[in-house]
Amino acid sequence: MNATQTEYKHIYLNEDNIPAIAGTSMKIVELMTSVKAYGWTPEELLENYPHLTLSKIYSALAYYWDNKDEIDADIERRDREVKELRQAAGEHPLIQKLRDRKLIK
Repeated sequence: MNATQTEYKHIYLNEDNIPAIAGTSMKIVELMTSVKAYGWTPEELLENYPHLTLSKIYSALAYYWDNKDEIDADIERRDREVKELRQAAGEHPLIQKLRDRKLIK
């Protein structure tokens, strides 16, 4: 793995130049998705991601706020990709069967 250190103690850029948390494969964009989706505090992030430490979480949050536009754009890009993949995959046959039986709308 080719990693590049950053000025943030617990943050590195992975081989794809994506910021991640040291000692993990977790990307900052993944952590921030949880913050945005659930409104988790640093302590709640720690509770849900026990492999992290508070210092790593705070370092990731600092990196995010210093690079907010770039990371938010990455989150939006990922959301678009997921929507496109879901559309391309179509509806699961089980869903259609449940609709046909009027078990779901």
